[in-house]
Parts: sequence; structure tokens; C-alpha cells
Amino acid sequence: MGFSVTPPSPPSLLSSNHPSLHKSQPSHLKSNSKFLFNRRSLLLLSTSTSLSIPSAPLFPAIAADTTKRPPDTTITDRVFMDFSLCPNYFLPTRTLGDNFASLCSESIPLGRIVLGLYGRLVPVTVSNFKSMCVGSSGSSYKNTLVHKIFPGQYFLAGRQGRRDKGEVQQPSELARNTETVDSKAFSLAHSKAGVLSLPLSENDDEDEFKLDPNYRNVEFLITTGPGPCPQLDNKNIVFGRVLEGLDIITSIAAIPTYQPSERIRQFNDLAEFFGDERAQNARAIWNRPLKTVYISDCGELQVAKPELPPSLP
Repeated sequence: MGFSVTPPSPPSLLSSNHPSLHKSQPSHLKSNSKFLFNRRSLLLLSTSTSLSIPSAPLFPAIAADTTKRPPDTTITDRVFMDFSLCPNYFLPTRTLGDNFASLCSESIPLGRIVLGLYGRLVPVTVSNFKSMCVGSSGSSYKNTLVHKIFPGQYFLAGRQGRRDKGEVQQPSELARNTETVDSKAFSLAHSKAGVLSLPLSENDDEDEFKLDPNYRNVEFLITTGPGPCPQLDNKNIVFGRVLEGLDIITSIAAIPTYQPSERIRQFNDLAEFFGDERAQNARAIWNRPLKTVYISDCGELQVAKPELPPSLP
């Protein structure tokens, strides 16, 4: 007598008879005892529950490289300048043969300032300034005048011109400053008192010097405070700062200057509008100190590590 045997089906963990699925399945699925998930459904289910979006950057190393690095203001060199007042330099009794040695023998010392220079940021500007301080450029800042003082802002020194008038003799051995056309050189701001800067927009050298093919700008300015000078930013090259002697800077800034009246300023503006060259010549005496303040000595300070905190040797 023949008969057939049907083997029992193995229990499925995903069938509706499994007790763990009765709690989460909808009611219409619970009623179907033969409902099973296929492999495609499981794949989609696992992907939708485990996928998450990372909150951190995918490439942090690349993101860090795109950040702008601050300018390198490491102090590589130090120079000093001694300032003095000469009470009789512009007396009417002076002769053409007189110089600072004879006229200013009874000068009143104001004191010394120490300047730290940013040789890594603007090496050419720093090298030229050092050469003018030590006198290795065929010229020197020694025995030259502070020719302009702008109260509450800055003072100017190192104007080129006639040596007998206390101006800087044109240097003959300075490198051409290619940093004047480099945007990196203008990255620092005139943010406080004691900022040392190469004035490219504020100098008042005469055209006979500026038009010379061998012209080298050696004029410099130092901000006197108390606030910043944003009008100087992006136009002049900041290449150092005062490390010692801010009180001397304050003393120079307090010297009275020639200030024209409003009426004179209006006439000057009108003359300049009509192209009168005398307008520029007239402005040359504006903001001049009414006392003769000059650089009586200057040079380089030889220290083992100039980047350390300020200290006189």
C-alpha cells in the first residue's frame, strides 16, 4: 500500500507566529500567518535605521590648511634712537658753516627709544632701515630732524633733502625695496601707539628726489597714540614697534606745532584746485614742530636673542 510523507516545514523566525514580532507588527500583518520579509526588505530596513550624517568635517586637515595664517611679527633686530631738543638751531645768527655739532652743543636730551624690527615679514625694509641707523648706506638718520608731528596720531622723520637743513642726505648704497608692491607687506595695521612704519603715502619729499631713478624711501613714522591710525592702514608698511621709550614718544607728540587757520586752509585748497604749485610748498610747513627735535644718535643693539622680551644690553 503506497503512501506519501510530507516533511514538516522548519519554523521561521520571521513568521507571524514568532512572539517577538507580534508586538511591532501592524494588525493586518498579524492576521496573515504566512507573511515573511524577503532579503531586499531586510536590506532596505537595515540601511534606513543605521545611516547617519556625520556632524564633523569630512576632511579636517584640508579645512585647517585653508585658514589664513597671521603675519610673522618675530623681532629679528633691535635698533636705538636718541632724541634731543636743540634750542638755537634756527636762530637768525647762524651761518652757512654751522652744523648740528656747533649749533646744538647745548641740546636737551629727551631720551632713548628701542625699536624691534620684523625681519622675517619685510626683510628688505628692515635691512634698509638698519643701514640708515648704523650709517652703512652712505647716509644716516643721525643729526636729522623730526620734521612733522600730527597731534594724537604720529610723527615723521627721515625726510630727504639738504643736510645743512637737518634733512637726510640721499643714500647711495641701499637696495631697491621691492616690498612696496607686495601685498603681504601691508598686512599689519597701525593699531596703537609705538608702531614703526615706512610711509609711502604720507611722505612729503620733494619731486626732485622722488623722480630720481636712484630714489630710496628712507622716511619713517612712529604712531604716538593714544588711539589707532586706521587712515594709515593698507598704504604704509609696518615693519617694527617701540619696545622701550614710549614715554619719549609721548614727549615728542606733546611738542607744539604750526597749525594754519581755517581761512589759510581754504585759500590753499582753492590754489591747489587751480593748479598753483605754491599750495604744496605752503603745506610743507604745516604741522612742523615749533621746537627743534632731532635724532642725536642711532645705531644697532647687538643682543644674543632679539626676539626675547625687551631689555637694554
